[in-house]
Amino acid sequence: MSTSKTPPRVLTVAGSDSGGGAGIQADLKTMLALGVHGMSVITAVTAQNSLGVQGAWELPVEAVRAQYRSVVDDIGVQAVKTGMLASAELAEAVAELISGTDAPAVVDPVGVSKHGDPLLAASALDSVRTKLLPAATVATPNLDEVAQLTGVRVESEDDLRRAADAVLEYGPRWVLIKGGHLSGAAVDLLTDGHDEYQYRAPRHDNRHTHGTGCTLASAIASELAKGLAVPVAVAAAKDYVTGAIKAGFALGAGIGPVDHGYGFRR
Repeated sequence: MSTSKTPPRVLTVAGSDSGGGAGIQADLKTMLALGVHGMSVITAVTAQNSLGVQGAWELPVEAVRAQYRSVVDDIGVQAVKTGMLASAELAEAVAELISGTDAPAVVDPVGVSKHGDPLLAASALDSVRTKLLPAATVATPNLDEVAQLTGVRVESEDDLRRAADAVLEYGPRWVLIKGGHLSGAAVDLLTDGHDEYQYRAPRHDNRHTHGTGCTLASAIASELAKGLAVPVAVAAAKDYVTGAIKAGFALGAGIGPVDHGYGFRR
């Protein structure tokens, strides 16, 4: 008889990246590295490599709903993370599912890939704003996604609070504005509208950063599943992803991934 303790369980609801750097594959690697049991609901299949996304096919809503219910109703979850949802129908279905689940939800409102390929239909933006963001415990948009969702353009660190306020208007409990695309130190701003936290990390001179957003959101979900408070979970996740970016490696002819397993290879 096994005496092993079941680790915290985290469910990712996202698209598959055939190149293994982002999406479901990045999420599950992150969860393994952080000591939780990762499970998945695949929303879309992409043909993707280091050069970009060559094709994307979303799954039917009923397939997504069936995967989610199958996992949650039997195994249960301590946290959920969402990534690529592709369409308004999928965004609304997933919002309904996570709203009915008694676990924190980290929503990464994925709009475009690292290479600039669209991963969310323009018609789905309103569903993300009005259905998905209100269901989020933590929303983790990057600066392009902030502009896409709110129209607020962040040019400097001083604009981060304005961007956070604009996203909070849609109802997430917390928002983490990722300032990685600004020049200077990599600074992220976390706020619930009252308390505010800044997370700074040195900027590593490494172009191999594919999967950074997926990895950070999954790391936050993993730490929340362990019972950490949101600001503490974000701090731990930021430390993990900073190390993964530093260790990112070349793959194929384009942009390589962050190294999810850098802790195993130290």
